[in-house]
Amino acid sequence: MSVAAIPTPTKLHAAEPFLIQQDWAGYTPEQHDIWRELVLRRMPQLVQHACAEYLDGFHQIGLQADQLPDLTAVSKRLQPRTGWQSTPVSGFLPADAFFEMLAARMFPTTTWIRSRESMEYTPEPDIFHDVFGHVPMHAHPVFADFLEHYGKVCAALTSADALERMGRLFWFTVEFGVIRERGEIKVYGSGLISSHGECTQVVERIAGLEIRDFNLEQVLEEKVDTGNMQKVLYAIESFEQIYEATKEAEARLG
Repeated sequence: MSVAAIPTPTKLHAAEPFLIQQDWAGYTPEQHDIWRELVLRRMPQLVQHACAEYLDGFHQIGLQADQLPDLTAVSKRLQPRTGWQSTPVSGFLPADAFFEMLAARMFPTTTWIRSRESMEYTPEPDIFHDVFGHVPMHAHPVFADFLEHYGKVCAALTSADALERMGRLFWFTVEFGVIRERGEIKVYGSGLISSHGECTQVVERIAGLEIRDFNLEQVLEEKVDTGNMQKVLYAIESFEQIYEATKEAEARLG
């Protein structure tokens, strides 16, 4: 049985025990079918409401609707563009390992796929959330630079309060970010990209959701609710805006 391994030229310390190999040949036809159904369910909405950078990245990294992604192949297409890799890990990482990997442009990617009984929601990220939701944005140079810098900033912080505040910046950008594109709200955060319910709330402006202009001070103070649909989102005007916001947050909190 062939095993796909991704090279790790950067020496990791905190993350090293969590690095694994993706056994792509070991996925079953049922698991490929689940991936296919998830992708085909999401794409019609995303073609209309995802930002242009996400849709471009989806094609640039070679994602396919009919089979689970081979992380080696994804990284071979991604790395020449922005230096990022989609690196397989065993599961949820502690903070120091997570930030270390981001700082090295290695996105920690789980390799398991949810069951058919959990198609709508899974409490822990799976390969659909990680690759379909996150990785296309890593093909965008400014977003790629922002994410690396974010990892470096967080890796250097020692205050629990500062880390919590920086976590809010991640939540309202990388996970639940929206952007104004030609006057329309488009989604780019992985939690919106990979979740039909969360994205529909944005698209249909369901009552109770407030979309505010991005404001770093407000974002750093906004409480995160991981158990319910989002009540507040912050719309950026460009990806340069969140890169600069990370630098500003570093100056404030570091």
